[in-house]
Amino acid sequence: MNSPEGSLAPTDGQLALARLLAEGGRRRDVGVTHVDAAAYTDPARHRAEQERIFTRVPLVIAPSALLPEPNMAVPHDGFGKPLLITRDKAGDAHVFLNVCKHRGTRLVEGAEQVCAPRLVCPYHAWSYALDGRLIGLPRRDAFPDLDTAEFALTRLPTREAGGLIWFSFDERADFAEADALGLDFDAFGLGHMHLFKRKTHRVEANWKLIMDAFLESYHVLRLHAGTIGPFFKDGVASADTIGPHQRSAVGRDVDDAAVRAADWPTLRSAITYTYQMFPGTVLIVSPDYVNLMVMMPQAHDRVLVEDFMLIPEPPVTEKAQRHWEKSWNLLDGGVFAGEDFRAAALGQQGLSSGAMERVTLGTLEAGIRQFHDQVEARL
Repeated sequence: MNSPEGSLAPTDGQLALARLLAEGGRRRDVGVTHVDAAAYTDPARHRAEQERIFTRVPLVIAPSALLPEPNMAVPHDGFGKPLLITRDKAGDAHVFLNVCKHRGTRLVEGAEQVCAPRLVCPYHAWSYALDGRLIGLPRRDAFPDLDTAEFALTRLPTREAGGLIWFSFDERADFAEADALGLDFDAFGLGHMHLFKRKTHRVEANWKLIMDAFLESYHVLRLHAGTIGPFFKDGVASADTIGPHQRSAVGRDVDDAAVRAADWPTLRSAITYTYQMFPGTVLIVSPDYVNLMVMMPQAHDRVLVEDFMLIPEPPVTEKAQRHWEKSWNLLDGGVFAGEDFRAAALGQQGLSSGAMERVTLGTLEAGIRQFHDQVEARL
């Protein structure tokens, strides 16, 4: 599963962002802009987003590392329907509706990984292979002339690319941009990483308030002053787009030498690359690990955020385990839950009060306006 980092090289796009940082970063050619407060507080707006965005575009559901071996399955309920992520015996990933095709019973209960060559319905024991085929049912004679091929699990469009599993509720979904992003993720070996931990947070805020936080670096030295803020340079950032998705780089200690080195250990120590995948996924490339956050809106003022921490290889010593535990506690419990998610919840409280009709964005926050333009274009 693991790939040596020395054999990996940054893409041209990743290096271009690094060169911009070495030159002092670049602000987008956008002045002061605004976003209507109703974008965060209107229940009708939430329903429209669910109907016209989350049920139509490709969505990231999990890292490949969630199912590292064949014949694994994970139930998933965050997107409003009972889903089942599987990896079949050939190693291919699928997303199904987690529904037995006999009487509609939920096929797999719980939310943890299941390792088995077949999935058995708890009601009548119909059984399915991990590729969705119906492969067994008791008292076959009670179903004369039944064509088992017609009773396979309902598969949703699925694509695995660059170490991420994408799916869509729309049969017409186009995964071309997932493939394009996958080239960037392959460049730093995301598909070969090990899942250290995952946790789902319930945040009392609109999902876009959390996305906003990862689309600007203006807050980093302020909100994160007691945690990661001192590691970054104020406002030294650059960004570009891949379709509706944004790719950004924030400077730690980048210079011409780091860019010329063009190797991952040097670049990752000097730059934090962040990918904001439309509509609601964030991937942050820290010096020696990666965080993937998947946002699942539940209401106009509530969102589930599943955080996955991916590391180069499984820890084999107590020292390594303590190292990764410290990193997990810093990011998931401190920076994300204690600062970013808290700020989003406080923002939701303020915007819901009616104190203001719109929020104001400065030149260091232009990525937020660009993101909201993508949302509004689909509404």
